[in-house]
Amino acid sequence: MSRARGLITAAAAGVTAAGAARLAYPALNQHPPGGTKTWSRVNHRGEQLTLLEGPAAAAGAIAGALVQAGLGSARSGTALAVAGAGAAAFGAYDDLAGSGERRGFRGHLGALRRGVVTTGTVKLGGIGVTGMLSAALAGGSPADLVINTGLVAGGANLLNLFDLRPGRAIKVAVASGALIAAGGCVSGGGTGVAAPLAAALALVGEDLGERAMLGDCGANALGAMLGAAAASLPRPARIALLAGITGLTAASEKVSFTKVIERTPALHRLDMLGRRPADPVPKVMIPAQRGDPAKYNGVGTPLRPADHTDLAPPEE
Repeated sequence: MSRARGLITAAAAGVTAAGAARLAYPALNQHPPGGTKTWSRVNHRGEQLTLLEGPAAAAGAIAGALVQAGLGSARSGTALAVAGAGAAAFGAYDDLAGSGERRGFRGHLGALRRGVVTTGTVKLGGIGVTGMLSAALAGGSPADLVINTGLVAGGANLLNLFDLRPGRAIKVAVASGALIAAGGCVSGGGTGVAAPLAAALALVGEDLGERAMLGDCGANALGAMLGAAAASLPRPARIALLAGITGLTAASEKVSFTKVIERTPALHRLDMLGRRPADPVPKVMIPAQRGDPAKYNGVGTPLRPADHTDLAPPEE
């Protein structure tokens, strides 16, 4: 496919994805599967938000990928759609059935060693299988199959690790998509990022406004599709990208991304871009012990609200 035709296909996929996501979101809110309560959560402000942004974004991105497949990029478009559909389905399962008691690879694998199969373990396995199917559809040698499977599964998991503050996962997706597209300018690929990015950006206002969040369904789907889009890059670029994903995922088991972002001025400014200001810290006075002057929390520090803006825990 020529570069010009590829750009036209990407534009059509992006427009379709954005339009489908914007149509799906109010439709899902009017008729939420299982009822409104199933998808509702309460954030640290005591305000309700919905997880339906995730299914809407995933549906839009998959619709865009199917348009891409129909306009000539059959293999790559179908691979994108399969990656997104599988990650969305298993992510939604974890959203609705998961308890949140065990987080990260260590938590889920530790539970599995004790004979407990968590929803997170099912999700990891399911996304791995659908990632392999997506990679097989994209084509290539056995080595490419392994690399591309890792990109789909790893991308799905990594983007979900950033879905802990309003708009953060979408900002990371945009940055990642720009990196993949830039690499594609050299190799003639990378246009597959249009569908997932357009779907995410179509709903970014809901996310930043703390009315909704991607949840596992949306973040896993978008991350998986970005990983599938990277399959068009040269092998050295894909290996480097997979190494970066692996390194960040391993680091997340030991380091809080949120704390790193908050302590880095440039990252913190980007993270806060478009977000609502944080609630004031409540200064509640609690006596340390009888007869002593009142102190904040009894140890001279002010009480703070829960350390998360979304329903997710501070770090996975």
